[in-house]
Amino acid sequence: MAAQINIVLVHGAWGDGSHWRHVIPPLHAKGYRVSAVQNPLTSLADDIDRTTRLAAAQNGPTLLVGHSYGGMVISGAGHAPNVVGLVYVAAFAPDEGETPGGIFGMREPPPGAASIAPDDNGFLWIARDQFHDNFCQDVDTTEALVMALTQKPIAARCFGDASGPPAWKVKPSWYQVSSNDRMIPPATERWFAERMQPRKTIELAAGHASMASRPVEIIALIEEAARSWA
Repeated sequence: MAAQINIVLVHGAWGDGSHWRHVIPPLHAKGYRVSAVQNPLTSLADDIDRTTRLAAAQNGPTLLVGHSYGGMVISGAGHAPNVVGLVYVAAFAPDEGETPGGIFGMREPPPGAASIAPDDNGFLWIARDQFHDNFCQDVDTTEALVMALTQKPIAARCFGDASGPPAWKVKPSWYQVSSNDRMIPPATERWFAERMQPRKTIELAAGHASMASRPVEIIALIEEAARSWA
């Protein structure tokens, strides 16, 4: 059963494919063909294009799993013909015309927003000494240090890039809410889930990087999505 579907993991802002390091080995061991995209984080269009190309290269039914800003990406890339489902991990799930910045403006800024600052080249960074407390407060200090020092900045323009028609309206979806998220308000995540009416929603007492702190539950959700196709 596992060999019948591909899984493409899509990182968010301030990270790369290695953020899925606790998810990849167990899924691989179960027989899934797993790939993790390395998106440039230079524009939403660039990231959707990179993810769409990787999904198409799987040459078979493919599940997209997006974390955080990666939800913006899979909402666009999910239109690839071979994509059969979408899993959102503490992620944006935009409707057409919505931007990350506009969505943030709906509520008080999350606590982690104060740790974000631009550089001279138009990219946004999380302060290294605040990364653990805001992005991944429920992983150990060594893992948090590595994540902080290897963070991949995101172009500020991405927060103004608007979503096209979202694939979650036409493809089956699953959603995970992080109730202790300090980067996206948990209330916003619940609102995404309520609006999109996924096949299943789970809520974890986790921070933003739930795929690192709660990989067992994230893997179970991904597998449930994979089994629903088979």
